[in-house]
Amino acid sequence: MSSNTAPLPTFTPAQGLLGGLDLLAVSYAGAVAHLRLNRPAKRNALNDPFIQQLHTAFVNLPEAIKAVVVSGEGDHFCAGLDLSELVERDIGSGVLHSRMWHAAFDAVQFGRVPVVAALHGAVVGGGLELATSCHIRVAEASTYYGLPEGQRGIFVGGGGSARIPRLIGVARMTDLMMTGRVYDAAEGQAAGLSQYVVADGEGFAKAVALATRIASNAPMSNFAVMHALPRIADQSQSDGLFTESLMAAVAESTPDAQDRLRAFLEGRAGKVVKQ
Repeated sequence: MSSNTAPLPTFTPAQGLLGGLDLLAVSYAGAVAHLRLNRPAKRNALNDPFIQQLHTAFVNLPEAIKAVVVSGEGDHFCAGLDLSELVERDIGSGVLHSRMWHAAFDAVQFGRVPVVAALHGAVVGGGLELATSCHIRVAEASTYYGLPEGQRGIFVGGGGSARIPRLIGVARMTDLMMTGRVYDAAEGQAAGLSQYVVADGEGFAKAVALATRIASNAPMSNFAVMHALPRIADQSQSDGLFTESLMAAVAESTPDAQDRLRAFLEGRAGKVVKQ
């Protein structure tokens, strides 16, 4: 476990389009946006309007925002798909419905800015699909993970089959889906579902601290990590190395990168230290 004692910045509620969302509470503190899933009575279960609002929020972030924290109101981050709103669909409609989820979660993973998830309580089904579309995941001790689709007679449809095995492997995902196994926070950390585990009540502060630090990075460096790194991992080594060369050349040629390198060489920037 780790703790974060730094004071939290003051977040101001969003105005206009993003301030009018009823299932998401959007607020800003400097260069960091906070998107809080705001359906606690349903354990933040995801329905179609929820997914559409999430998509709207990520494609309409103000230009000044450089990082996002996603959290959940109430006792749980997100308990997954709202099964009470499942309707009978033909195959074509089912495909389009899944693709709507894909578009929303792609806007998280491959959007403009890095995203840190503050997890607690249930991170289940579609909630885990949302969490794994974020770039950094901070789990409180209360966090637990599950993929109950096998017991519900359904299959993941929000990108989980593409994202989750990249973190924990096909065998672990198979176990979760077939047997209904549930990981606690420590097991999820060991499997690769989170990068940080903190005490209950400390997840949001840790996520904000990380997002604030990430927001101070060179934008093109963050973009390269978000967009190039996962694609390079899917390429052959030869193709990946060539893509790396192109991305490195782009990143280091920006004025921001040149200013930061000059500051380091002139002793005006800090060295890497263990924190």
